[in-house]
Amino acid sequence: MPNTEYYNDKVVRQFLLAAAVWGIIGMSVGVYAAAELMWPALNFEIPWLTFSRLRPDHTFGVIFAFGGSALMGTCYYVVQRTGHARLAFKKLAAFTFWGWQLVCVLAMTTMPLGLTQSKEYAEPEWFVDILIAVVWVSFGVVFFGSLARRRIKHIYVANWYYGAFIIAVGLLHIVNNLALPVSWTKSYPIYSGVVDAMVQWWYGHNAVAFFLTAGFLGMMYYFVPRQAQQPLWSYRFSIVNFWALISVYMWAGAHHLMYTALPDWVQSVGMAFSLVLLMPSWGSAANGLLTFNGSWYKLKTDPAAKFMVMSLVFYAASTFEGSMMAIKTVNQFTHYTDWTIAHVHSGSLGWVAMITIGSLYAMAPRALGRPEMYSHKGMEVHFWLHMLGTLFYVGAMWTAGGVEGHMWRATQPDGALTYGFLDSLIAIKPMYVIRWLGGMLILSGMWVMAWNLWHTAADARARLIKPIPVPVPEPVPHQVPAPLPAAG
Repeated sequence: MPNTEYYNDKVVRQFLLAAAVWGIIGMSVGVYAAAELMWPALNFEIPWLTFSRLRPDHTFGVIFAFGGSALMGTCYYVVQRTGHARLAFKKLAAFTFWGWQLVCVLAMTTMPLGLTQSKEYAEPEWFVDILIAVVWVSFGVVFFGSLARRRIKHIYVANWYYGAFIIAVGLLHIVNNLALPVSWTKSYPIYSGVVDAMVQWWYGHNAVAFFLTAGFLGMMYYFVPRQAQQPLWSYRFSIVNFWALISVYMWAGAHHLMYTALPDWVQSVGMAFSLVLLMPSWGSAANGLLTFNGSWYKLKTDPAAKFMVMSLVFYAASTFEGSMMAIKTVNQFTHYTDWTIAHVHSGSLGWVAMITIGSLYAMAPRALGRPEMYSHKGMEVHFWLHMLGTLFYVGAMWTAGGVEGHMWRATQPDGALTYGFLDSLIAIKPMYVIRWLGGMLILSGMWVMAWNLWHTAADARARLIKPIPVPVPEPVPHQVPAPLPAAG
């Protein structure tokens, strides 16, 4: 049929490949950095190989290169299927892929060389930041342009989350990275002192809120019902959770700065909003889990469903933990300890990575024109490698954090500290070995996924893949549609 319109899945497949590659790179850097904490000689006295330079490379590689590629690829996939319309602005969509990959390459090569702003999750210098802003605005134009082309009048909730994620991250990035360049490779922020700290953690926590939560909830709200082959448990509940989440999350960033020079009332506001935040967080986790009612048998046979269910369990657990750690009396125990590292990785490895991997396994066969993934057993092996690695990692850091919290606060009758800092470091040293082992298991799982995707993409590489036509919906009386479209 000459007038048939086809989905633009080429850019989706490109982001799928990029996510697999950057996942291996980012986690490899993390495993090496973890090894350096146990065996410091591994830096070989090379400046660009020291922990202080590898650590931001790891966070950028995993969050923005791996996670960002997965988010952009699934976003393009979902907005087409839920709108029954081809992606808008084909060339601009292609630019977002190549532009984002250039951003990732520039960031991950300049940071080890010491070209950095030294701001958490915002390390790249001004020339990279400008490119990020250009690519991100282009991404927003493609997404909202695609929404405008939709043939389905209703906007499915996954697109609400993707839209909020795009708008908020763009705003956060631009405001936090306002700087004055003093050379081609160096700039200074326009903020200073406590104001800089407040703006940074308004950005830093909301990068978690909108990049690592809202974006991946968009992913969850599409792929969980599809994998469960069930309607979303409560569509209205998902909308309530959306507005509650984006209203509350923006105000919780100050909980990163407890017991600092920040005004005490600002710290209290951050604590209060962090506690309120528990409700919409648990609401989304419950909505996803209850969607599997009637489909729990799939956990025996479907590794993608296993990834998704466990990601929601970790999401509920890590958000509860985060709210509790924001309470001042709890924070004074956990502050600066490895407990914070455990919390971050419970969310990133448990929630973010697992919903991403499950969604990629669900999306890849459809985007690559295959009935299923190349190796079902490979998916099973990946699940258990990732699950065990996450439990080793998080369990080790919880233990280390508890030990540190007790030892740092132990005092003698005369008020002197019972233990020196090195005493606590020696006590938790075995936990660093377990953390590294957990990282090795997770990295091994990423290699298994890359191998599986490579073989699944055989037809695409041989150009045998057939484009998927866009279905033309039949006109029906206005009503709220079923939570998922009929298109694959």
